[in-house]
Amino acid sequence: MSNILLTGYKGFIGKNMVEALKTEHNLTLFEWGETLPSLKNQDWCIHLGAISSTTATNVEQVMLQNYDFSCWLLDQCVKYDVNLQYSSSASIYGHNKEFKETSPVDPKTPYAWSKYMFEKYACSVTNKIFVQGFRYFNVYGPGEEHKSTQASPFYQFKQQALLYNRITLFTGSETTYRDFVHVSKVVDIHKKFLSIPESGIWNLGTGKTKSFAEIAHAIANETNSKIDYIPIPNNIKNSYQKYTCADLTHLHHTLEKYNALGRSA
Repeated sequence: MSNILLTGYKGFIGKNMVEALKTEHNLTLFEWGETLPSLKNQDWCIHLGAISSTTATNVEQVMLQNYDFSCWLLDQCVKYDVNLQYSSSASIYGHNKEFKETSPVDPKTPYAWSKYMFEKYACSVTNKIFVQGFRYFNVYGPGEEHKSTQASPFYQFKQQALLYNRITLFTGSETTYRDFVHVSKVVDIHKKFLSIPESGIWNLGTGKTKSFAEIAHAIANETNSKIDYIPIPNNIKNSYQKYTCADLTHLHHTLEKYNALGRSA
């Protein structure tokens, strides 16, 4: 049983992480605005806390919470010999068509830049702790209720159908494909990597895609709802990713390697 500091425990993924870890580990929980946590006597820190809105425009606040605080947390992990897992994002790939961890990046928003900059900082730290970053693709599942317009299309479309009997799609959604990964897989990968003595960055998705239109039509058929189309709003048009698909070669190789060595990965 490990001692784990979990940041962002009130968030979508954080709430699912708490449920998955609370019976197997000793958890210390932290959320932005609370007293800064101590890393002393911790074995791991799972850092999920961040401004997660890809449309956030307050650059100073995004950098404070997503970059400055993350750097402080990593420095504390180094000081107290605590291993770190942190959430990154597929948004750093931007409009690229290749999604390997070694592919070029193209961050388009303050959120994406904050994630990329912390990755660079984390990779620059050489020490005896393990630092594991996970580039989340489009995560969905239970606990999204508070995310509003940042919730997954699975949640948003279902709510629109139930409340209004209509689903709103952006024009061109038939050709907008994303890699949607269930939150249970995200949590499972984090748990497995607690027993993997390796640092690095890994994509966390499914390696498969589904269009927004496919999701909408499936829910519309299920609920007998109509579909309306609207233009992509100007404030997200330049940064809107039309395609993402995780290359999971590195993730699978790492898991297979430690399974072959007999570890519980």
